[in-house]
Amino acid sequence: MTDLVDNIKRYAKLRGMNLKRVATNAGLSESAIYNWRKHTPSKPTIKAVAEVLGVTYEDLTGEKAESNPTTIDVKAAIEDEHTLMTFDGKPIPPEDLEIMKRLLRGE
Repeated sequence: MTDLVDNIKRYAKLRGMNLKRVATNAGLSESAIYNWRKHTPSKPTIKAVAEVLGVTYEDLTGEKAESNPTTIDVKAAIEDEHTLMTFDGKPIPPEDLEIMKRLLRGE
């Protein structure tokens, strides 16, 4: 977890803090972060440190954030005249769009 400790040091320095101060502000012992070179901390503990530093868990660990796919209500979208529908980045001609909307409605 050397990278984790190094990332914490880097963010702490940017914020004018040392590791002891970061640890105590996160509710940990003064030496807790130093010990992470030998023992992996729990995710909630890392998140507490991230909060103190004003960064994300992913910023500290280098992990990619989990993406949650966006859910779209297609029925509502086809009825909303402000919804932009494109194909391959180009607007769909109005006559084709009307045919598609009828198909989606089951007409």
